[in-house]
Amino acid sequence: MLRKLAVHKYKLAIFLLLLAASAVSIFLADARMAYSNTSDYSALVWNLGLAWIPFVFASIAYVVSWSRKLLYVIVPICAFVWLIFFPNAPYILTDFQHLSTNTSNAPLWYDVLMLVWFAWTGLLLGVVSLYFMQEIVTHAFGRLTGWFFTIVVTVLSSFGIFLGRFYRWNSWDILGDPMPIAHDIWGFLRHPFANLRVYGFTLLFTLLFLFVYLAIHAFGRVMQEKQLQDKAGK
Repeated sequence: MLRKLAVHKYKLAIFLLLLAASAVSIFLADARMAYSNTSDYSALVWNLGLAWIPFVFASIAYVVSWSRKLLYVIVPICAFVWLIFFPNAPYILTDFQHLSTNTSNAPLWYDVLMLVWFAWTGLLLGVVSLYFMQEIVTHAFGRLTGWFFTIVVTVLSSFGIFLGRFYRWNSWDILGDPMPIAHDIWGFLRHPFANLRVYGFTLLFTLLFLFVYLAIHAFGRVMQEKQLQDKAGK
């Protein structure tokens, strides 16, 4: 177990960095609300908390996947919860639209930097949690299936973000009251040309998230190759 933990020390470092980034984001939001004496952007803290849920369940699934005895029991449950809440991680990117309606006396540059902190932290939580789940799928079913899984999840999450931002559906509504959501989705499928905004948003957000994910994934591979070259040179 100690050997496995040593191998995954960089994943622990990522967790600590994300924790620190979340703390900075919350501090910036609290300072902003204290300065303006308003509750503007208080929802950012709530959204960031929701973004941690898929990360936590993906991390649990990833650790549990080391054990064959627990793999087929706990991982499916964690994967289900992860999939429902996963859109909450990149969802924070859409909070930039609040800049157009802000009327408080806080500096605009501060709001931009604060939103960047929240959005980037949420995005990274999503990227890391998706990487963990992709690793599990790849280990079980192969690399091609792992990438197919990643693309499908990204498309579904982008569509979920649209439902959350413009139709105000929440992740837990899927469990509590799924029929109205299913009704809206059926309407989008029945009348695609009348709902081009849905498909446009889903496509553009999918491309954005995949670009970020692939860029970070490729950079990680470059670092691995560099480490192997350094070891070979010694």
